Amino acid sequence: MKQDRVRRGILFVISAPSGAGKTSLARGVVEAHHDLDFSVSYTTRPQRAGEVNGREYHFVDGAEFDRMVATGAFLEWADVFGARYGTGRVETENRLAAGRDLVLDVDVQGAAQIRERAPADAVLIFVLPPDYPTLEQRLRERAREDQREVSRRLAEAGREVRRHSRYDYLVVNDDLGQATRVLGSVVTAERHRAGRLELEAERILNTFPPLAGGAD
Repeated sequence: MKQDRVRRGILFVISAPSGAGKTSLARGVVEAHHDLDFSVSYTTRPQRAGEVNGREYHFVDGAEFDRMVATGAFLEWADVFGARYGTGRVETENRLAAGRDLVLDVDVQGAAQIRERAPADAVLIFVLPPDYPTLEQRLRERAREDQREVSRRLAEAGREVRRHSRYDYLVVNDDLGQATRVLGSVVTAERHRAGRLELEAERILNTFPPLAGGAD
């Protein structure tokens, strides 16, 4: 019996400087689209209060992360402010092959690796803060970081925002609700690209009677 072909899934890769709100945006767009999955990354950073292993991240120690790097288990990985993060290669490929669209919350290093290794699947989206003072205020209001760490993150943010032109879309996160809706519009637009809907177009075309004389 011939199996129906499945449209390959799309990788929606979201990056932003610390404090721009990419994780909140990623979670928000997944909640608004039931047919969109959040890709859970692996990390060596400590598990925080309220986090669940396998929901926010797969928490692993340094030795396990090293083993995964050595065996090519990651589609991308990076060291970010002293902790390592990576996207599982096999689980990502399996879900894309099954037609599931995925949202990846990664830093600019990871996005660059994905663009190189999976260019046909990836849609890169960069989240910008409305301005530098707002980003600084957001970071300084986060209780979990001292001022030296805030200064380090702000300096890195200055480098990251200058890479925005390498992305396919920009979303300015001034208001979280509005930014989530904009991100949802990107998801919808990408799903309706002609090339991605070719299987559906073929199905519809097959319901039409053939043209006289076989002309196109």
